[in-house]
Amino acid sequence: MLAVVLSPSLQSFPPAEAIRSSQFDGSVRFPGQIAGGARGIAFRRAPSFRNAADCAAPAGNGTCDPSLVHIAITLDEEYLRGSVAAVHSVVTHARCPESVFFHFLVSDPSLGDLVRAVFPQLRFKVYYFDPDRVRGLISTSVRQALEQPLNYARNYLAGLLDPCVRRVIYLDSDLVLVDDVAKLWRTDLAGRVVGAPEYCHANFTKYFTARFWSDHRFAGIFSGRKPCYFNTGVMVLDLDRWRDAGYTQRIERWMEIQKSPAGRIYELGSLPPFLLVFAGHVAPIEHRWNQHGLGGDNVFGSCRDLHPGPVSLLHWSGSGKPWARLAAGRPCPLDALWAPFDLYGPGGAGADKSSR
Repeated sequence: MLAVVLSPSLQSFPPAEAIRSSQFDGSVRFPGQIAGGARGIAFRRAPSFRNAADCAAPAGNGTCDPSLVHIAITLDEEYLRGSVAAVHSVVTHARCPESVFFHFLVSDPSLGDLVRAVFPQLRFKVYYFDPDRVRGLISTSVRQALEQPLNYARNYLAGLLDPCVRRVIYLDSDLVLVDDVAKLWRTDLAGRVVGAPEYCHANFTKYFTARFWSDHRFAGIFSGRKPCYFNTGVMVLDLDRWRDAGYTQRIERWMEIQKSPAGRIYELGSLPPFLLVFAGHVAPIEHRWNQHGLGGDNVFGSCRDLHPGPVSLLHWSGSGKPWARLAAGRPCPLDALWAPFDLYGPGGAGADKSSR
């Protein structure tokens, strides 16, 4: 658990580095495309980890082992450095790290080689997500990153993961844990499909357009519900209930309406369809499990403080990513809390001076 209060400051920084995977050698290095020039990109090997003595011994039957904690996370070029740091933070703080199983959603299957090189002990499986599955359903958003097909892979976890995986924690790639993920895993969903920290003070209406609110066929979807905003970057999902009720198809239906000739009903990427389907039916989780917004708003250069209260997970949602600001030499104060989990570069966090 972590409690930190730092003063905000305004910074400016370049776009995050784009990293493309290929083959590896013994130093966990692979070719990459950085700022218009081909060069090698290195990740340090993660420290070894081991279960505490009182942890249940993994049964060894793959993803179907009932003692496992299941985590799903995407791996892509732009956020690769963040994904590696997120995984590192999970195993660092887990009491039973050998009992955590990662499900990596990728559009480039070779990224699994990177994971195996950096985390030799890690239990994981790689799932290919075909971008064409959603390309025709994606509409323009306030940020280009929100339009990437892999950002929508969370909608399809129930079908992608093995049927024996009955529950999963979904995590974004721009966060780190500073607490044991097993505590989040044990969340009581009370019969709900989705568990997440809710923020009922947020202006819920702003996530949808005037067209949505003026049409009773759309706005009426919230009738009898008390919808609150929740961030889809940290969710506990009951995959059994999801599969039984066909929630993937429900989400896709709203995306089809958004793309229809009649016009837009929302403005933000993959979030609004989740709100339309689940808001008002979410199992609330303590806010400590998603201290979000640390990347600032949708204007580059904005630094944020932590919300009041204890912290178990720090989330750099928004435009500013800590790896980009560190590489630029202009970090926000809270980026120092992300840096210890960064495995990029042979010398540690921010060590690649030539990329600045």
